[in-house]
Amino acid sequence: MGMIFHKQYTMPVPPRAEISERNGQRVARWQLRNGQLRSAEVVDCKDGKLRVRGRSRLYMARYRDGSGEMVEIATGCRDEVAARAVLTQLERHAELIRAGVMTVAEGDAANHAGAPLSRHLDAYERHLRAKGGNPRRISMLRRRLERLARDCRFTRLNKMSAGPIEHWLVEQADAGMAASTRNSYREAVVCFGNWCRRTHRLTRNPFADVPRANPNVDRRHHRRALTEGEMMRLLKIARMRPLAEFGREITPTKADPKRPPKSRATWKREPLTVENIDAAVERARVALKNNPDLIARRERTGRERALMYKTLVLTGLRKGELASLTVGQLDFGSPVAYAVLNAADEKNRQGSNIPLRADVATELSWWLGERLGELQKQARKSGKPIPARLPASTPLFHIPSGLTRILDRDLAAAGIPKRDERNRVVDVHALRVTFGTHLCAAGVPLRTAQAAMRHSKPELTANIYTDPKLLDVAGAIDELPALALPPEAATGATAAGA
Repeated sequence: MGMIFHKQYTMPVPPRAEISERNGQRVARWQLRNGQLRSAEVVDCKDGKLRVRGRSRLYMARYRDGSGEMVEIATGCRDEVAARAVLTQLERHAELIRAGVMTVAEGDAANHAGAPLSRHLDAYERHLRAKGGNPRRISMLRRRLERLARDCRFTRLNKMSAGPIEHWLVEQADAGMAASTRNSYREAVVCFGNWCRRTHRLTRNPFADVPRANPNVDRRHHRRALTEGEMMRLLKIARMRPLAEFGREITPTKADPKRPPKSRATWKREPLTVENIDAAVERARVALKNNPDLIARRERTGRERALMYKTLVLTGLRKGELASLTVGQLDFGSPVAYAVLNAADEKNRQGSNIPLRADVATELSWWLGERLGELQKQARKSGKPIPARLPASTPLFHIPSGLTRILDRDLAAAGIPKRDERNRVVDVHALRVTFGTHLCAAGVPLRTAQAAMRHSKPELTANIYTDPKLLDVAGAIDELPALALPPEAATGATAAGA
């Protein structure tokens, strides 16, 4: 026969608790984060420390489960009558399991069915964190599941079904949501359903048959690769623009075209281009001749930005992966220099050694030497010990939070359109597409390119990360056999055409 009860507990006295005596007994009183007041009895422990002893506000149920073992489970009820009803239902499920009418998995699912959905989402999030998942991805999955639950009005696990999900996906498609985004919501709820099935919270995944949208017919963000000429212009602009911004010419106003405006609020500076950026740099040097430290900082920013773009293009690293690299993860002493990408920082969570081309390794080594020189210079000024090398935890690059906006301005100055005539876009991740495309254009075998891109499937390398516009398809066709027709066949074809 089962029973319900309030579970007793002890815990350390809260830091701001007030201890007083009531009817000859010490009582602690404190305030919770939500503003509610709590009070509990104070007891002495064997170690001499004070603890408070209380009991749970929710009823617990103790009963024998389907296997005959005594178990305790929270009823989630404060009312005694409701708690007894929960206990009765649990005991009924246990009897059905012992009689062979219900399986253990069905019994577990029945026990979980009435729990609030938020409790299952909390457990699912703990599971993903225990697996070592990326915190940003886990947070994104949680937000998507909560949105689906809110829009579809799911409050309990046993109320979730595929019908409302499919209806919601159709509504979002009509509202303009891209197919890839809708698929991400579908993936989130399918993965959650699979986990519920594995943990016996559900007997089956009700979302497994929810159809996927075809992203090929509704692709909103199609990236393109940069040509070699565009990459050269981009690196030049990135290298010079931080300083050139101080040397942009002022455009005369309509009110007085012969004289520059006196108020800074009405100034309009000429945009930077590949053609005028060298002159803008020279004007900036003249304007800032009394501030050599600022000139040095802006030049250093330009060198870092250009090297950052070059590293992204010639390694295929993602922005977050590049931001995670530190000085200690670079190895320049091997026959082929490489960077060690930790599993926690890689998208597939496996970890990789990223080979560095000789010129990239040389420029990175020079860049770190320059940073070491700055660190030693600061140490001399402050009187601190002069370091012989950079700390291993020093980030390789300082990736700015607004890198996308910075790249857009660099593209505009380089004369590279953000979107081309086919509405394909250039952004930070397009530098990785550039890496994959030029590997293919150079004749690198697909399997090798797949390994360089660190893709799980060759189709991803060939279809998504290869821009066919930069491939020499006509030249490849010219390499096919000549297949010349016999003379009489060619004559007959000519006569028939006449």
